[in-house]
Amino acid sequence: MGKYLLRRILQMIPVVLGTTLLVYALVFALPGDPVKAMFGDKPVNDAVAAQIRSEYNLDKPFIIQYLLFLRNALTLNFGQTFSGQPVIDEIGRAFPVTIKLALMAFVFEAVFGVVFGIIAGFKKGKWYDSVILVVSLLLISVPTFVTGFIGQYLLGVKWRILPVTAGSDPGFLDLLMPAMVLGSVSMAYIIRLTRAEISSNIAEDYVRTARAKGMSDAAVMVRHVLRNSLIPVVTYLGQDLGALMGGAMITETIFNIHGIGFLTYQSILKGESNMVVSIVTLLMLVFMISNLLVDLLYAALDPRIRYA
Repeated sequence: MGKYLLRRILQMIPVVLGTTLLVYALVFALPGDPVKAMFGDKPVNDAVAAQIRSEYNLDKPFIIQYLLFLRNALTLNFGQTFSGQPVIDEIGRAFPVTIKLALMAFVFEAVFGVVFGIIAGFKKGKWYDSVILVVSLLLISVPTFVTGFIGQYLLGVKWRILPVTAGSDPGFLDLLMPAMVLGSVSMAYIIRLTRAEISSNIAEDYVRTARAKGMSDAAVMVRHVLRNSLIPVVTYLGQDLGALMGGAMITETIFNIHGIGFLTYQSILKGESNMVVSIVTLLMLVFMISNLLVDLLYAALDPRIRYA
């Protein structure tokens, strides 16, 4: 186990370097001048612009800027924004909001996705199986921003069940509708994945053998069918946790949530490369750690899996 963890951690290093280099290059290649964007329509003094470029290393070549970013990132010094605020402080204010939103969406999609997938898998061919499949296909087909606007109109404006927007300091009820919207597409995939795995495992020989030995149907379903069916579901959930945090930009914009997605969008518009790369690095680490935890859960779900 120790060698496996060490190997996985070492594999993260080139991934971090490659991803940060690619994102830094994309932000660097964006058209426009970030210094002029700071002043908007106001004229910019050449001396002041040169001083700002020198202060933020914008006058240096791309590779020098990237190496300076890596050097500072090792000490968790991600620099300052163009407004003079430390990048780590801005991320520290936005990150907890996105964490709450992503965790709520994760719980929503995991619970309802697995439950409805189990129902559809055990009752394959019944009318509720057809209804669940149609609803899941509808959720996959409709874009997130359409689902968000429909939820705002029905749950917020017409029925007044939940708040329409969340704001800068959202609570549980403020984030409930955005979490449902954010997790709806993944929930639909989990439903279909769970249904397919359960339908497949029910027909396996080991299920018939367990029943022939006198094991009850409930024990067969819990100890054999569900345990084997949840392995790909857990894999998907582990990957989706990082994707929820990174893909919250549209949801946070619709519901006016001042989280990581909202901050990333604003930073891209302003051309703040340090902020964008720092956020991407943080989200990438969350994604890799969640995948590592999923790999470690495999042994608990399937005792045949061992780590060399």
